Amino acid sequence: MTPIHVIGIGLAGGQGLQPHLHTLIDQATVLVGSERHLHYFPLHTGKRIALTNFAQGLEAIQQHLDQVLNPLVVVLTSGDPLFFGFGRLLLQTFAADLLCFHPYLSSVQIAFNRLKVPWQDAEVISVHGRSLSPLVTAWQKGVSKIAVLTDHNNTPAAIAKLFLGLNLPIHYEFWVCENLEGADECIQKFEPENLINLQFSALNVVVLLRHNREKQDISDLASLPILGLPDQAFYSFVDRPGLMTKREIRVLALAELQLHEHQIIWDIGSGTGSVAIEAARMVPSSQVYAVEKTALGTQLIHQNCQHFQVNNVHIVLGEAPTVLNNLPDPHRIFIGGSGGHLQEILNYCQTRLDPSGVIVLSLATLENFYTASKWFDTSHWVVEHLQIQLSRSVPIASMTRLTPLNPVMLIRASRNPN
Repeated sequence: MTPIHVIGIGLAGGQGLQPHLHTLIDQATVLVGSERHLHYFPLHTGKRIALTNFAQGLEAIQQHLDQVLNPLVVVLTSGDPLFFGFGRLLLQTFAADLLCFHPYLSSVQIAFNRLKVPWQDAEVISVHGRSLSPLVTAWQKGVSKIAVLTDHNNTPAAIAKLFLGLNLPIHYEFWVCENLEGADECIQKFEPENLINLQFSALNVVVLLRHNREKQDISDLASLPILGLPDQAFYSFVDRPGLMTKREIRVLALAELQLHEHQIIWDIGSGTGSVAIEAARMVPSSQVYAVEKTALGTQLIHQNCQHFQVNNVHIVLGEAPTVLNNLPDPHRIFIGGSGGHLQEILNYCQTRLDPSGVIVLSLATLENFYTASKWFDTSHWVVEHLQIQLSRSVPIASMTRLTPLNPVMLIRASRNPN
């Protein structure tokens, strides 16, 4: 007989177990589990090992196997022991053929079923004694369904505070599912800003469901900053919410463009239109051409133009440089995306740019930076390079951490007067 049986258990205790598992527990020569789990079986007459320290518990199990003839160790654990559970440590300590697993429903399974939400496409992240970085990455990717296993530091309130601190252009409903299957089970939905000062039972799982909440109309444009619109104020790509020129980079790029009144401005690879809209708001007498090759991108630019009530942005659907033929000659050009045609775009732009004009490029890869730098070196331009590495502060439990943005290289180029 397999000497170690690992039995998953829920808040219903022994009532949720099948008869053959009760038989195993009754026959166990030692019963291992947390104080809460052991409390479910007060009549068990065998030896008990309370898991107050995992290393000591594993050592005690090994001693029992060595000292007892025909041992039967039953380990009680929450839910599925191989789902962020104690089973992983047991497999690292004992040979697999010494172990037999009897899973119960996991808290994540129960939570999604309580919410009546299919979860085969959900991303499950444990921050129980772990880093919050995978959760931040999931948010930045715009994952639609996330289940978070919490701990006493990374609480629902701390998770909501972190989300708000990231200032992402997406929205999640926060469902806090407490004491699942217990007599005091409680499932509540929150907006993250309403969650940051609340406390919950230690036995909870947080389910985050993303939805496309319509942005509120901006009735008081005077309340917006002249420069540096927040990222979350823009409509963004559903599957890539972070795919936009971030506020800090946007501000620097606009400064490098040195905009004036009554200019023609090209924004090539406009994406969500964030740079075009900021430029249009700063110099309303200028005409800004937002060039974007995807229909979804142009739709977002249109939504954002309406959202910020700008009427001097002209949306151009098509791929540069071909689509640039029918545009008026520019005084300023910003290149935020090139679709793999950077050299061709630069070749074309130099034939159309005003003699006193300026080109600014925002580059995220070393390959594009090399291509652009080499092109400008051989084309007699006055060039300045700016490497930008920024970090934003985000709350981590009761502390603050700096989370870096992706590095960006800015190139500012103007014609050589000689």
